[in-house]
Amino acid sequence: MKKRMYPCKINQNGAVIVLVAILTVVFLGIAALAIDVYHLYVVRNELQNAADAGALAGAKVLYYNNSDNDPGNDPPSDELNGTINPNANTIAYNTALQNLSENLAVEVNDHASNVGDVQRGHWSFSAEIFTANNSLDAIDIGNFTQEDLDNPDPAINGGFINAVKVVVRRQDTPAASYFAQIFGFENFGVTAEGTAYIGFAGSINPGDLDQPIAICEESITNEDGDYDCNMGRMLNSGGNLGTSNTGAWTNFSQPCDTADANEMKSLVCGEGNPDEAKFGQGMGAVGGVQSSVLSDLVDCWKATESPANTAPEHVWNMTLPVVECPGNNVSNCPKLVGAVNVDVVWIVDKNDPGYNDVPRAMEDWTCDAAISGFDCWKSFVDHFKLANVTGLPQSDEDYAEMYQNKNIFFLPTCEKVIPTGITGGPNFGVLAEIPVLVD
Repeated sequence: MKKRMYPCKINQNGAVIVLVAILTVVFLGIAALAIDVYHLYVVRNELQNAADAGALAGAKVLYYNNSDNDPGNDPPSDELNGTINPNANTIAYNTALQNLSENLAVEVNDHASNVGDVQRGHWSFSAEIFTANNSLDAIDIGNFTQEDLDNPDPAINGGFINAVKVVVRRQDTPAASYFAQIFGFENFGVTAEGTAYIGFAGSINPGDLDQPIAICEESITNEDGDYDCNMGRMLNSGGNLGTSNTGAWTNFSQPCDTADANEMKSLVCGEGNPDEAKFGQGMGAVGGVQSSVLSDLVDCWKATESPANTAPEHVWNMTLPVVECPGNNVSNCPKLVGAVNVDVVWIVDKNDPGYNDVPRAMEDWTCDAAISGFDCWKSFVDHFKLANVTGLPQSDEDYAEMYQNKNIFFLPTCEKVIPTGITGGPNFGVLAEIPVLVD
């Protein structure tokens, strides 16, 4: 009789136990990783908030302005306006330390030297580089192109300081690990870095635009589109239809309301723009001379002189909106693109064929009474390099046309001006007051 053959049965219980043990270790590792990574994410997020808050606070006071932005200098003097605040590092440091991480104090090392965890310096958008700079010299940004100001090399950007960087740490009290201790990781040192920068004004605070005059962007930029503050301008550029307007009157309205003379007369020597002026939006405006508004503007200027109502002998500094004027034609709702600080050097508000009311003194320029009015006018124009959009006058007819047309003559300033508004606009020589974080 043949014997029946049966296959051998193998006991696999031991293999399953080994597999379960291995998978348990793997799952514990995954759990440890997930829990500790999430924990570290929370800690780092808290540190990032502290670093961002410190950087924003430091950048907010990076430049002195008329507001009380530095308790140690109450109030800032006029001489300090537009200059760099050396206490920006301390304010950034104190602000960062007001934040907690897991109810523990955060750490910021060496904020005073400008080589530690808090630094003033330059942020370049194109290179995405922060370069520390301990200088307190504020440059006149109107003398640099926007491209040069963005260059990380101080030899090119003139030492332009526009940013504050803050590093916040948890190293003395590192973040504790949980399951990761199984693998020998007791704790984790965590750091976060925040950088905030002051750009060019991207909006204008209420009251920061001084008079109801809008300057055409095309009249203060060169052929490359860069702000050019080295040439005097006139609002009415003469009889050339293609270049007849370099400015307009405005009622500051957004959205645009029809601008009329009576409304703008009420804004002359008033409190400026009643609402925040936002770039990229239209602003109510009107072209033309608007004689009654122009006369009120002259009366206001004379009233600021001492004794009152004498011929002005000092430039009239004001911050004005900048609008788009394609072909130098001003629409009733031109787009607001920026703000510029200018010195008004003279206003012609009436016909004066005998040149009896020409300036005889202005700042460091004088003209002897024995000199004819016309020659005095030519000397004045040449001294301040006054021009229309076609350039400097070339003939006696050019000088005469400038004077016999009702005009406002202005010089874009190349000096430090008080920051204003929110960062986000092009360079027309005005820094913003409100910083933003680097992305």
